[in-house]
Amino acid sequence: MKVGESGFNLFLIVSTTLVLLISLELFYQHNEWVFCFKNLGCSTNISKCPVGTFRIGNMIDCHDVLGCSSITEDLIITDQVLGEGTQKKVKKGLWQGHEVAVSFLKHLDYLEDFRHGLSMMQLFSEEPGHLENRVVQLIGWCFDKEPIIMTEIHPLGSASRLHAVLQEHFSHQDCLKVRFRMCIEFVQILNILHTHDMGPRVMCDANYPEKALSQFLLTKNLSLVLNDMDALPRVDRESGQLIKCGHRELQGDFVAPEQRWNSDSEYNDTKMAHYDEKVDIWKVPDVCNFLIGDIMGASKIQLHLFNIHSRCKHTEPSKRPSAKDILAIYEQVYKRLK
Repeated sequence: MKVGESGFNLFLIVSTTLVLLISLELFYQHNEWVFCFKNLGCSTNISKCPVGTFRIGNMIDCHDVLGCSSITEDLIITDQVLGEGTQKKVKKGLWQGHEVAVSFLKHLDYLEDFRHGLSMMQLFSEEPGHLENRVVQLIGWCFDKEPIIMTEIHPLGSASRLHAVLQEHFSHQDCLKVRFRMCIEFVQILNILHTHDMGPRVMCDANYPEKALSQFLLTKNLSLVLNDMDALPRVDRESGQLIKCGHRELQGDFVAPEQRWNSDSEYNDTKMAHYDEKVDIWKVPDVCNFLIGDIMGASKIQLHLFNIHSRCKHTEPSKRPSAKDILAIYEQVYKRLK
């Protein structure tokens, strides 16, 4: 081989290697969540902003939560609807070039619930420790004219769409361990709600698995964050005050027995018994089974969970495990998964 040819071949090898390295770097930058995916909830090494501030997108510094004047001056609202329910409509907005979610109250009849959702977002945003980022990030609010609440946007959307999201965006990473991790995060959030210093909070707006999961959003690295917090009544054990989820009759196997009208007579809300956070525990097996779906290995893991899930379905609320108890078993099972 001639010297010129040898040098040219070396040049080709070096050039090809550089192109591959640059391509991998670009792929990593634009698909960071794929690398995080195997370690759900991976840290970006960015500290959480202090209470009353936020940071979104490529912001370096934390910014004070926005008030009416800042929202009026800088918020651009698009026509894109991100979600809609009885109480509110959520649209995509732009604030200083950053995409945000903007919730609009649809009717003043629901103003109290709308304010309750804001207060719960503020309350649980203060949660310390490694579970601190389990609530959607609050960006701002204004109740002067048309009540609105601004939050961080999560393009993957509702956790009720988990299976579709996995197929559309993460088909090569869709496995039992990833789906079961969602079960763990769901119970982690329940544990936060049930063990707050001010008393347990109950997830009332959850009468079937998909509805329960619609209260959560999926982050880009497939972690759950609690988003819809309009219906989280508090159990006050010191005063003996229990709760009741609304004033309509609840039916179906998904809701706990104590939530159902167990009488042949016509439903009477004034005679309906009150209950505590153990109604959430009853629903855990159904939510987890929904998240796992029919992925390979589902039947095997359900055998490992049979005992704890059976306890969740005890007809006597006091004999059901706590969210903390379930979490301990889930984490043991998770460690045994390959």
